[in-house]
Amino acid sequence: MSSNVIATFDRLDPTLSAVRLPRVSEHAEAAVDSTKTLGFWIYLMTDCVLFAGLFATYAVLGHETAGGPTGKDLFDLSYVLKETGILLASSFTCGLATVAMQANRRAGVLAWLGLTAVLGLVFLGMEVGEFRHLVGIGAGPDASAFLSSFFTLVGTHGTHVALGVIWMLVVIAQVAKAGLNGTMRTRLVLLGLFWHFLDLIWIGVFSFVYLIGAL
Repeated sequence: MSSNVIATFDRLDPTLSAVRLPRVSEHAEAAVDSTKTLGFWIYLMTDCVLFAGLFATYAVLGHETAGGPTGKDLFDLSYVLKETGILLASSFTCGLATVAMQANRRAGVLAWLGLTAVLGLVFLGMEVGEFRHLVGIGAGPDASAFLSSFFTLVGTHGTHVALGVIWMLVVIAQVAKAGLNGTMRTRLVLLGLFWHFLDLIWIGVFSFVYLIGAL
């Protein structure tokens, strides 16, 4: 049907299809981008429900230490503060990547996203180091309900960060190849939303788990 309409336009005036078709394409692309954005917001809401359940579980089990070590015995706030600073710095550099995108500076987008990915990897390395230390001193996830809920909550956040870094590396490769077209701009915005969301969750983890637990 659409090909017949186009052919009719061509017979009437060959310039009509040239004028109208790009507009239809632009509208269709905008509709697809809007659908993707809505779908991603729905995903973030489901992730909020997931983390709310994990926080609630930790709230119930956080004092069930089975006679073992408590958060006050295990948590090193100075170490966790460094982790927090690194992740917050990565949120700042991710924001600068968005600013570079708005200024249509591909090199700036690639540089800031690359730095964000490096900071994310440093954060993950510190988290893995913390987990290895706890397991090494006999405070693994099987030691008590408190530690099971702790490893599950913090580990789930760490898994999200790892997936975010992988996504970031893929987007870096795509921007380097395709530039800052409309599709890539949408992907960059969604990636930024995801990364900032993880920072907000970590602030909750730091405050509710580490800060309160170390008191």
